[in-house]
Amino acid sequence: MTKVMFISSTGGHLNELLQLDSIIKDYDYSLITEKTKANKKLKKKYKKLDFLIYGTKDHKLSYPFKLLANCFISLYLYFKYQPDYIVTTGAHTAGPMCCIGKIFGSKVIYIETFANIRSRTITGTLFYKFHIANLFVVQWKSMKKLYPKATFGGWCF
Repeated sequence: MTKVMFISSTGGHLNELLQLDSIIKDYDYSLITEKTKANKKLKKKYKKLDFLIYGTKDHKLSYPFKLLANCFISLYLYFKYQPDYIVTTGAHTAGPMCCIGKIFGSKVIYIETFANIRSRTITGTLFYKFHIANLFVVQWKSMKKLYPKATFGGWCF
């Protein structure tokens, strides 16, 4: 069975990713997000759920350390699950895992956030510019102007 890792940061990105719930269990899946009180309840629904350290770039002093720690945790989780595909809606939490996956041969599917209609995200820009994603999906037709080689996939919602 195809191994698929679904990964995103918490909040809106995770909400978008979980819109794919109808297909998640069709695969040998793993779900990775940030550890928060709200996300702990996901353990009841998803058997293969793991957490990264929660941290946003708004925390200027601790963020670099959390990002570095998440790189090592991502490496461990990558080899634990060895996904054929990595599906992500971003943001910063997913970056290290997708880069690791790209290096070791996993296919990366990046879905640009629904929240942006006319502007790029930092993660989207990096994934697009450096060809990290094998498939780059936008949810708004207007985003094709910013990411001409992207695939228009419509809304996750």
